[in-house]
Amino acid sequence: MFPNAAMRSLRRNKTLRYGVPMLLLIVGGSFGLREFSQIRYDAVKIKIDPELEKKLKMNKMSLESEYEKIKDSTFDDWKNIRGPRPWEDPDLLQGRNPEILKTKTT
Repeated sequence: MFPNAAMRSLRRNKTLRYGVPMLLLIVGGSFGLREFSQIRYDAVKIKIDPELEKKLKMNKMSLESEYEKIKDSTFDDWKNIRGPRPWEDPDLLQGRNPEILKTKTT
């Protein structure tokens, strides 16, 4: 009789029902966050292959160099072309005459 009464009182106890899972979540979450944040510091310690590092230094781009490339471009003849919607045929839409588009979709 005593074990049943004790189990019933433990099930009704709000501290055990709500408090213990909350504490487990907080303590377990702190350990999980520690592991995930450690990944960031471990990634900094990894050395890059010297050949790859040379390639990265050779292909260095800057905003100024990209600006110099497009500075003399003319955008007067630029035309806005709408991309296809998922239910539309992309070949039909790109650069086609609107009358053709209307006849094909109807």
